Amino acid sequence: MRMLGIDPGLRITGYACVEGDPYAPCLVEAGVFRLGRRVARPRGTVEVESPHEEASPEGSLGAVSLGSRLAELERDLVEVIERVRPRAAAVESLFAHYKHPATAIVMGHARGVILLAIRRARLPIVELRPNEVKKSVTGNGHAGKAQMQRAVQAQFGLAEPPSPPDVADAIAIAVCAARRILRAGELAGAIRPDWPRTRRADRTDRILLPDPGLQTGV
Repeated sequence: MRMLGIDPGLRITGYACVEGDPYAPCLVEAGVFRLGRRVARPRGTVEVESPHEEASPEGSLGAVSLGSRLAELERDLVEVIERVRPRAAAVESLFAHYKHPATAIVMGHARGVILLAIRRARLPIVELRPNEVKKSVTGNGHAGKAQMQRAVQAQFGLAEPPSPPDVADAIAIAVCAARRILRAGELAGAIRPDWPRTRRADRTDRILLPDPGLQTGV
């Protein structure tokens, strides 16, 4: 089966698509959406400004309005869904730390856009607790970002840990969701075996496509 994992963010949102045996998966595609500011093209060092930027009052999200970032996120996610054609998508459940309540509020905006895009694509949604994802991949429900990166690197035999950490988190989310579905049989009858494998897209604006080293499944 083919699973899309998404790690929400309003500056960087990680995404990853895996398929095959959830305990020995192949990586179809992984990367990040860099929202609002300057973004790196995958085949060089040139950075370009997003054409969708808008001015906004100063705040924690910088010079680009919250609405503009959410619109970019929705556009980019829809394009990825159409390109990789997953059979389901997974997102972490919202976690609010008592020391940073505003973070959960802001992240809730991004997560809402992601859930809406997934539902509009008529995909089943798997929601996972953060500690469930960490434990599934590392065996430790309180693993840090570096441990997650090393675990994903080992799982897929990558030359280097996936970077930025948002990519590793998205891969872990996809893997954890695929394993849960395999155990529970939640998608019985919803799998379409005729969906082909996809190749990398040429689009480079805002979407950071995976390094050749990440393309272990193609």
